[in-house]
Amino acid sequence: MADYHSDERDDWRGDGLGDLELEERHALRRVAGLSTELEDIREVEYRQVRLERVVLAGVWTEGTLAEAERSMRELALLAETAGSVVLEGVIQRRDSPDPATYLGSGKARELRDLVVVTGADTVICDGELTPGQLRQLEEIVKVKVVDRTWLILDIFAQHARSREGKAQVSLAQMQYLLPRLRGWGESLSRQGGGAGGGGSGGGGVGTRGPGETKIETDRRRIRSQMARLRRQLKDMEATRTTQRAARHRSGIPAVAIAGYTNAGKSSLLNRVTGAGVLVENALFATLDPTVRKARTPGGRDYTIADTVGFVRHLPHQLVEAFRSTLEEVRDADLILHVVDGSDEAPEEQIAAVREVLNEIEAGHVPELIVINKADIAEPETIATLLRREPHAVVVSARTGLGIGDLLEAIEQDLPLGLVDVDVRVPYTRGDLVSRAHRQGEVIAEEHDETGTRLRARVPEALANELAELDA
Repeated sequence: MADYHSDERDDWRGDGLGDLELEERHALRRVAGLSTELEDIREVEYRQVRLERVVLAGVWTEGTLAEAERSMRELALLAETAGSVVLEGVIQRRDSPDPATYLGSGKARELRDLVVVTGADTVICDGELTPGQLRQLEEIVKVKVVDRTWLILDIFAQHARSREGKAQVSLAQMQYLLPRLRGWGESLSRQGGGAGGGGSGGGGVGTRGPGETKIETDRRRIRSQMARLRRQLKDMEATRTTQRAARHRSGIPAVAIAGYTNAGKSSLLNRVTGAGVLVENALFATLDPTVRKARTPGGRDYTIADTVGFVRHLPHQLVEAFRSTLEEVRDADLILHVVDGSDEAPEEQIAAVREVLNEIEAGHVPELIVINKADIAEPETIATLLRREPHAVVVSARTGLGIGDLLEAIEQDLPLGLVDVDVRVPYTRGDLVSRAHRQGEVIAEEHDETGTRLRARVPEALANELAELDA
């Protein structure tokens, strides 16, 4: 495997595949600058991921080499957050991941050689692998294989503190594990009972008979645990919904801080409110939302909530499990979208966050871009961001730079308060009726053949949408 050198960059910019030999196109490329005892250890306890000495592997299917390398560097940060030592990282250029072994069987054997040389005990792949890909790649490399999705779930499990956060992460992990139980080691399909392999003594009283495979037992147990967790989360969601409804009825507007992980959201919350929230230079340091009261320069009260950080390809299991928490964002009157101005590709972070916002149906909420870390960001980067995102303020949560401008911008963007409406809403726009229940106070609701007559007090933005329908 040839090392990747900087003088090869021009050949790898963009697609440019026509200029590359087939062998070179499919080679594993070393990713520079990632590095911070081998036996067959595939048959580990699959419910616990212990990451120690790892090699990273990615398949580059689209975009530029620089984008592929950024994704791998982010994977290295995720691995280190989970407690790993990153030994090496490689990328293979393919049109799509190999459906059987992710990298392709030949390159998987080269990866095995790299594992031997480095003494790694785990391979982490920069994507979500199917159960078959996990199983077959482990057969070749002879060590644990973990994909990006499970790595992020593992980090969330380490950082969850509250009862709700732990339940949300556990549910997400189980949703991921259920179809993959057969992927971790052939020992998992051993029989829990049965007389075939135990001789006349067998396993003792009560263990003989056809039995049940360990996988079937685990699946049944996991489904039972998932049902229990969903019931618990539903109860917690009801409490959270009641609290949000009470805040809305009080007429106090709600602001939610959202953004890429490690963009400085908790630091910004502390700077604006003095909340004293934990601040760590680590990915996903904040999982449990923190809601605090704040006041604008003009004296208006509002609530401000810190939320979990987003990341590229945030596992859909997490989005589903954290949906009730993320509704703090969906039901807000204003989103402070925090961007790390010192990042090498902040535009990619913005796109990733907006993708998740749309997924949780928060795309309609007014957004104020907050370009953070201005004290260490390149002026050219900030200038470029301001051209692309004109509705933005530049701050440094660490030094306090620009916080006054931010508070004034928040005051200008907050809704004026709840507005009385008496409108008829077509049945095709039941989403607006649902928003009236979530964001305001419904006084009366009547149904007839033409639609729903709604009398309510709602935020000004929603009142305008309802007025347009009733015009």
